[in-house]
Amino acid sequence: MSAETAYEKRTVARGRLPLGVYLLAFCLFAMGSAEFLLAGVLPAIADDMEVSLSSAGALISAFAVAVVIGGPPLAIMTLRWPRRTTLVAAQAVFAVSVTVGLLTPSYAVLLGTRFVCGLAYAGFWAVAAVTAIGLVPADRTTRASGVVVSGLSLAMIAGGPAGALLSYFTGWRGGFWGVVALTAVGAALTLMTLPATSAGTEPSVRRELRTMRRPRLWVVFAATILSTASYMITFNYLAVLLTDVTGLPEVWVPAVLTLFGVGAFAGLSIGGRISDRRPSHALLAGAVGILVCSALLGALAGRAVAAVPLVLLLGVAGFVLNPAIYGRVFGIASEAPTLAGATTVSAFQLGISLVPAFAGAALDAGASITSVTWIGAGLAAATALTALLDRALSARSPLS
Repeated sequence: MSAETAYEKRTVARGRLPLGVYLLAFCLFAMGSAEFLLAGVLPAIADDMEVSLSSAGALISAFAVAVVIGGPPLAIMTLRWPRRTTLVAAQAVFAVSVTVGLLTPSYAVLLGTRFVCGLAYAGFWAVAAVTAIGLVPADRTTRASGVVVSGLSLAMIAGGPAGALLSYFTGWRGGFWGVVALTAVGAALTLMTLPATSAGTEPSVRRELRTMRRPRLWVVFAATILSTASYMITFNYLAVLLTDVTGLPEVWVPAVLTLFGVGAFAGLSIGGRISDRRPSHALLAGAVGILVCSALLGALAGRAVAAVPLVLLLGVAGFVLNPAIYGRVFGIASEAPTLAGATTVSAFQLGISLVPAFAGAALDAGASITSVTWIGAGLAAATALTALLDRALSARSPLS
């Protein structure tokens, strides 16, 4: 019996998710922290590199653009590689790129390394999700993908702020050195503990591309973009909303943001368990939940007794969707999931990237800060419509 087979059999026998799934979540946390850390140290980078704050902000855009455009091509390029090899290679490229960026005095080189980091991050995320579902039985695939995605939510809620705090005491590079260290640990553990997983069937670029022609897949991608933007637009402006409208002292804002993170983890757990059997139900429930929470938050933002619990519930509703999305994607593209999974990663990042445009349009037009919650509610309503369309297409043509 091979080591890989024995590994999987022990996991199934215990009825739990294998350690490898949680390791992938840790790796995604380590790499994802670099994305959310940067916003907290932009002024320090601008001063150190002697560039404007807007130029420093381009470092965020370079990473985001690379994630959006990089996942699908990298999925095709590495399709025939063993997945463990791809994961370790992506982490190595990421860590080396961050290191080069930390050692260079050149802003142009730093900008280039951020783009390369985004490409490596996209490649890792896409393959990690596919690897996770290959480590578990069919009835736990969505739960496994939900656990992997939880690494990203932990990076957003804890990794970024912790890295920014470290950088406050050590200089802006300190937090990123922490990211390099954690990524190196993750790569070593991946190499030592994960089985050399590969695709269950012979990899085929033609089959992957043929799968991407299924209309239902693009409906789910649309739901991914809309749903991600729907809760992130409120989350990104929560600090301002809580202080200017709710009237909370600034000292309490981190605690309320932590509540969102608690809700996110609860949502991932709930969504993972529901989505293994009924991903369409979880997708629709999450969309309606975001709609209701966003609308109530917009209407009741001036009352702390209502606004604070609604932040928690928004986290739950928003992250119930994530396992459901992966459940739908891998359900539709079960025989060729790599490219579909990579495109899902790009769709998530595109949803995040659209938030400044949506919010900026409203705020520049003179709307109040509560307008972001109503935009979120509108995006959630559009997500619900895509979920209903997906259900209708499923009933009409299960295989397309």
